[in-house]
Amino acid sequence: MVAIQTAECFRTCAPSRSGALCAVCMLEVKDTLRATVRLSYDGRVYKTFHGPDAQPRFDNEVRVLRHLEKVKCNFVPRLLDANPELLRIVTTNCGARVEHLDQQRAGEIFAELEPYGVRHEDAEVRNITYRQTDGRFCVIDFEFATILPGFKEVADESAK
Repeated sequence: MVAIQTAECFRTCAPSRSGALCAVCMLEVKDTLRATVRLSYDGRVYKTFHGPDAQPRFDNEVRVLRHLEKVKCNFVPRLLDANPELLRIVTTNCGARVEHLDQQRAGEIFAELEPYGVRHEDAEVRNITYRQTDGRFCVIDFEFATILPGFKEVADESAK
């Protein structure tokens, strides 16, 4: 597991629980060609999509997270907000990234998604976190995930 080490602090405007905009200081934890991920001090994760196919990746992650919430999967982030204009989602935090995990155990963790109707499609250790509060490995980053046949109806209902 890794603590956030060389992250920088960024200020941005974000909606508060009351709906009013307020300044939020965040740590940048990932900045790649596909996405920027920042962690706010109140524990929310802000992911902004950019680069190739940003809109479809945003749409897919929102759809999959809504599906997983609908089927009560408890080891993935909860979607708190989705802003299609900014291509930004806000989710709950699922713990610290895992640095070292053998491939067999990682495969077992990703396989736990399938009874909930999801195949991750980017089953790499970088997409596994460890939540200390309950000692649970969690899975993040669903932009390439697939909702399995037979579960499409639940996904379609969850988009409403």
